[in-house]
Amino acid sequence: MRKSEVKVAQYVLDNMDAVVHMRIVDLAQEAQVSEPTIVRFCRALGVNGFQAFKVRLAQSNTTQHSIGQFAIAEDDTSADIVQKIFDTSVSQIMNVRRDLNPQQVGNAVEALIKSKRVEFYGFGASGAVAMDAMHKFFRLQFSAVAYSDPHMQSMSAVTLQKDDVVVAISQSGRTKDLLHAMHMAQNQGAHVISLSPPDTPVSDLADLPIHVHINEDTDVFTPMTSRIAHLLVIDCLAVGVAQRKGPEFNEHLARIKDSIGTLRLMDGNEIS
Repeated sequence: MRKSEVKVAQYVLDNMDAVVHMRIVDLAQEAQVSEPTIVRFCRALGVNGFQAFKVRLAQSNTTQHSIGQFAIAEDDTSADIVQKIFDTSVSQIMNVRRDLNPQQVGNAVEALIKSKRVEFYGFGASGAVAMDAMHKFFRLQFSAVAYSDPHMQSMSAVTLQKDDVVVAISQSGRTKDLLHAMHMAQNQGAHVISLSPPDTPVSDLADLPIHVHINEDTDVFTPMTSRIAHLLVIDCLAVGVAQRKGPEFNEHLARIKDSIGTLRLMDGNEIS
């Protein structure tokens, strides 16, 4: 390592618990080096980026065990767990916002505006995101449906038509059944939007990829923060579509809200 990188290494060894919760700018300031030096330090260790380094650092601490990307110690209190999960999730989400390509989001909104039918495909935790997306886009006057079963995805994909849209959601970007459904949808002339990490089979196959990447140990644990990131990107697409529909669309949303008003208790009412 270079002399400046050794300074980083020494600071990390002396402050392992603190570094896990630092931003790259914080570590650079504390170690008295530049941010590019931190990046070079991570590369010297064979780690792709500072966030990935923090995950590895937490996992290497023998007094802790990792749940997803969260390093939890045996003596952590409930307050510690809450702080770690929220702090790490917020940090990861901010990284996603920084790296998210607005042009990719805009291109996806354009395709959705031209469609009448949109389908959301995902498995596991991504299936839950697909269900949430269906709920949002149903309200936006789309024929919207979510499928997390590979057989249903395949059967539905072959009934799609030109200008219909499939949103394929995958934290890993490597799900074989999802790739199969995407191929079938494209063969019917439908556009495929993906929410997945860059340089993965799902992202490469999609007509309109949206790159969303968070380092998580999904071999053992179900996706956590990446699920939240995908939900936020779905929100961006939904708001983008609603904006394009114009102010008059607010009347439609108001009618939907009114339609479920009778299903809720008024303030002060009690259930006997």
